[in-house]
Amino acid sequence: MTFKTSFVALAVLTALTQSAAAQDAPDSINKNKEIEKITVTASRMDKSPSSIPNTVTIIDRIQLEEQFRTTKDLSTIIGNLAPSFSPSRQKMSNTGETLRGRPPLIMIDGVPQSNPLRSGGRSGQTIDPAMIERIEIIHGANAMHGLGAQGGIINYITKKPSGDNEHQASFDVTVPDSLESNGVSFGASYAFSGESELIDMLGSVSYRNNGVYYDANHDVIGVDTTQGESMDSQSADFFIKLGHNFAESRLELMVNHYNMENNGDWMPVKGDIANGIPTGAVEEKQPWEAANNQVTTSSLTYSHENIAGQQLNVQLFNQDFQAVYGGGCNKTFFDPTFANDDQLVQCEGPKGENWYYEQSRNSSVKWGLKTSLIAKNIADTGIDAAYGLDLFRDTTEQDLVQTGLSWVPESTYDNFAPYLQLDYDLITDLTLSTGVRYEHATLNVDDYKTLYGAGNKQIEGGEVSFDETLFNIGVSYKITPDIRLYTSFNQGFGMPDIGRILRDGSSFPGDNPSIEDSLSLAPIVTDNVELGADYQGKYLSAKISYYRSATDYGSRLALNSDGFYDVKREKSVIDGIEANVTAYLTSNDDLGMNIAIQRGEYDSNDDNKTDTDLDGANISPNRINLFWTHNFDNEMSTRVQANYFMDRDFEDATGGKYAEFEGYTTVDASFAMPLYTGTLSLGIQNLFNKDYFNYYSQTMGTNDRYFKGMGRTATIGYSIPF
Repeated sequence: MTFKTSFVALAVLTALTQSAAAQDAPDSINKNKEIEKITVTASRMDKSPSSIPNTVTIIDRIQLEEQFRTTKDLSTIIGNLAPSFSPSRQKMSNTGETLRGRPPLIMIDGVPQSNPLRSGGRSGQTIDPAMIERIEIIHGANAMHGLGAQGGIINYITKKPSGDNEHQASFDVTVPDSLESNGVSFGASYAFSGESELIDMLGSVSYRNNGVYYDANHDVIGVDTTQGESMDSQSADFFIKLGHNFAESRLELMVNHYNMENNGDWMPVKGDIANGIPTGAVEEKQPWEAANNQVTTSSLTYSHENIAGQQLNVQLFNQDFQAVYGGGCNKTFFDPTFANDDQLVQCEGPKGENWYYEQSRNSSVKWGLKTSLIAKNIADTGIDAAYGLDLFRDTTEQDLVQTGLSWVPESTYDNFAPYLQLDYDLITDLTLSTGVRYEHATLNVDDYKTLYGAGNKQIEGGEVSFDETLFNIGVSYKITPDIRLYTSFNQGFGMPDIGRILRDGSSFPGDNPSIEDSLSLAPIVTDNVELGADYQGKYLSAKISYYRSATDYGSRLALNSDGFYDVKREKSVIDGIEANVTAYLTSNDDLGMNIAIQRGEYDSNDDNKTDTDLDGANISPNRINLFWTHNFDNEMSTRVQANYFMDRDFEDATGGKYAEFEGYTTVDASFAMPLYTGTLSLGIQNLFNKDYFNYYSQTMGTNDRYFKGMGRTATIGYSIPF
């Protein structure tokens, strides 16, 4: 049997085994109860999902394990289960990956991973998925955790010690349809958990080696040497969590170190968008340091269950982030002072000039303190309150690796934010939620000079301060025990990509420019209005919501001629519909559908009216996700899922089409079964080997970044506890 035939055989076998399943009564009630036991820590009030007047998605460990059978890419996994999130670029960079068309705040156990001053597009590559227990997603702009949640919150909740002395080892191998040896990827992880009278502990290490990616035609997918490649790379993760329980309190330390490095063995071959020729790759050593990502996230959390009848939570956190981007021979980095420097690797400019290869490095150090007190049923009034104070500091710089020149000067952002959140049961089953958060922020930048290619301008530094008061209000009403209606208004607070603005000389016109005179540094306040309904029944669960997200002075990424993004400050409005339906056909079969439809526009001519469609770097595609899961009585399970991306035209202010997206559909299938004392899994991504250009390439691609999507791959994995 050929390799392709085996793929088709697996698909047929999966369908046959599911159709032959016993038609037992569904057990959806227990499933829904398990979901409600989860408290959404990102809400700051530890609420259950159904008590939050916003769309909430909980991706639990079972769902994660199902997705891990076919992919370890977190962006792909989130998009499969929360379709308002952009499809993965399948690169080291996640630039352009948005939630409801706006950047989300990504966190690990509440510690921000997003970089407010210089985004860099690497916040999606800071932890190995093997360390995650579940993912909490709160859709829509909000200020629950302060800066950055313009599209919502994505909180990775890491695993916790089980209380038993346990060990677990996992292995997996991924093979492309072409069977090329350099396309083989593999990974391994080891985790242990235990406790003593004084301490409980969970630790884990993982290693992953990604091979070369191939498209459906068995051609090597083009490489993005500037923003970074996840193919032909290695990653390693070290994770440890230590805890000690007192009588009514707990002290917990978490440390995660993640390192991802590309081998730098492939160079891009330009494509041709006009003729449908994708960007390719040729095996050739890159003449610069290959792109890499190194991130250490740590937190020390103290919680107490009864401080004068209130729950206390204090978290001190730190993140040390460094990202090196690939190099190039381009105008942005060229400085004639170094044109004949023998210490630099020389290259030829577009007109035969003596240029040199250069690349950038982004460094960011974050410190923060989050405090919260939760008081339940204050004075028997039915009012619950959460209040506290958040402190945050981020110091960021982006320099050039070869010459040492500063591209983004060292900038320090300080934030002080007290908040109050209230829940009040007005009548039975009717809950009013409201809150306020005050943000005081300062940005300090020293005097600096922009790069030669950005005008070689001397910019006067200084301090810029911002004050914003953000509100939220929501109402949730249970019409019946199974049906809930809700509506809410939330404001989110963010900053534009400060680094992109500071390094762009055109942001500072005039003879004596100063950062204090630049309106481009003003914060982004996003208003999010939402109306939704939930149904949780015995045979069916369903959710639908409509939202509208608007900002008078937003931040749009626009690609310049050198392939870098500039920031455009404009009014923008996004509205959309999200819906998901799951039918519990039997106690072993779930059939479901997730839908995300959205449209966004920005003001292209500064007349305070939105008139031009947001492009693929700033909004997600319309999509429908379908899935079917079956659990056998002998603990075997299967999942089949399809992702349908709809065609879309992007129009400018005149009504003319400036970009076009040709939709496509991909199908994944997976199977898991007990073997000895462990679990064996088999997954196939892009089961029918669909040939397509990905969403980002079609909507924002250049000849250097016009990439095909990955063709069919098969992953076999085995995990064993001992």
